[in-house]
Amino acid sequence: MAEKVVLKEKIGYSFGDLASSMFWKLFSMFLMIFYTDVVELSPASVGTMLLLTRLWDGLNDPLMGIISDRTSTSKGKFRPYLLWVAIPFGLIGVLTFTTPSFSPSGKLVYAYVTYTLMMMVYTAINVPYSSLMGVMTSNPKERTSLASFRFIGAYSGGIIMTASVPYLLDFFKNIGANDAKSYQLTVSIYAILAAFFFIMAYLWTKERVKPLVKRASIKNDLKDLGKNAQWFIMLGAGIAVLIFNSLRDGSIMYYFKYFVKDQAVPFFGEVQWDKLAGAYMTLWLATNMLGVLLAKPVSARIGKKKTFMGAMVLAAAFSIMLFWLQPHQVSLIFLLNIFIGITAGIVLPLIWSMYADIADYSEWKTGRRATGLVFSSSSMSQKMGWTLGGAITGWLLAAYGFEANIEQTTESLVGIRMMISVFPAIGAGLSAAFVLAYKLSDKFMEGITKDLDYKRKNI
Repeated sequence: MAEKVVLKEKIGYSFGDLASSMFWKLFSMFLMIFYTDVVELSPASVGTMLLLTRLWDGLNDPLMGIISDRTSTSKGKFRPYLLWVAIPFGLIGVLTFTTPSFSPSGKLVYAYVTYTLMMMVYTAINVPYSSLMGVMTSNPKERTSLASFRFIGAYSGGIIMTASVPYLLDFFKNIGANDAKSYQLTVSIYAILAAFFFIMAYLWTKERVKPLVKRASIKNDLKDLGKNAQWFIMLGAGIAVLIFNSLRDGSIMYYFKYFVKDQAVPFFGEVQWDKLAGAYMTLWLATNMLGVLLAKPVSARIGKKKTFMGAMVLAAAFSIMLFWLQPHQVSLIFLLNIFIGITAGIVLPLIWSMYADIADYSEWKTGRRATGLVFSSSSMSQKMGWTLGGAITGWLLAAYGFEANIEQTTESLVGIRMMISVFPAIGAGLSAAFVLAYKLSDKFMEGITKDLDYKRKNI
């Protein structure tokens, strides 16, 4: 029987995504508007940059999975990377939100270099962190629990960030910093916190699951992955989910700055657009967290596949409704945000739990385990989905005639509204379509788990 993961260890595991999520939400919610409205790069050039820098990640993520699978230390395969990469992660994060005194073309080159480095260091810590869940326990239900704790940590990190960024930016501006310096100082605070929580995740977790075969060739690992249809299904579903999330995340600041603007809110009076945006982001993440908590009981009742599909169909429907709301309907805008947040939050722990099932399924079929390589696809899909969402955001802004820091045309406002509603809904619908083809039922995985546990005990 698989060893039970104690509460302290689940909390420790959650610290890893608390750390990375603070930066991930900085990227998804603030990086685009930082580049266009502070660094003053064109949205089309930013969109293209986000896409081109991801070509390297097509190799970088699987390469990190292969490297971590073959890492062997007294502390495990995956845990040590949480310690080794924590400080570089924070330092490069600060550089990414630094505005150099270069020419426009020099600033664009700087953005290419720092963003590429940031995604590389994110890969170096996030692929091993994600893979760690697959070797902490072999129990599928415990993995879903771990994934739920992970996303509680993720949303806690995101909430800390979204609830504080507008106020920290204002604080630094009030003491004399310009917009660029305010972003740099604000991100420095999160960099210190992120490094601390990554190190805590290293200290509080443990690796337990041992592979049936200790060493396998890279060729065999890649061949096994190429034959694993369930992996391709989850890769597609994961990319579609992140397109949904990144389009919403990347458009929130534009939506409130240029469409909703300052509004009178019951009990609060006149509220500035940036504070409304911060509250919207925070509520979005808080309701995502509620969805995460619902993932385990709902999936235990109707299965992971049905839970995933139902949640994404509802998220798409609620998102489309958002398009029709007007700036003065602030209460309804926030109410729909609650429904979208809950349904979107349900699927995220399921994705990671299903990747762990796919790693087990591959080992059961081949006798070889490649946890890091399988989970590298989750990091790759996360970054690819965010990148495609970010690139699409930049291109859509350009296509609809967006120009920073001026009153927008009717056409550009329609584009901004579509970016937070209809276009994300398309991503949600695609993810549900992918999962329709997923074959690893909960009952089937129970049999695989028992068989693998028996084989491990009799090696």
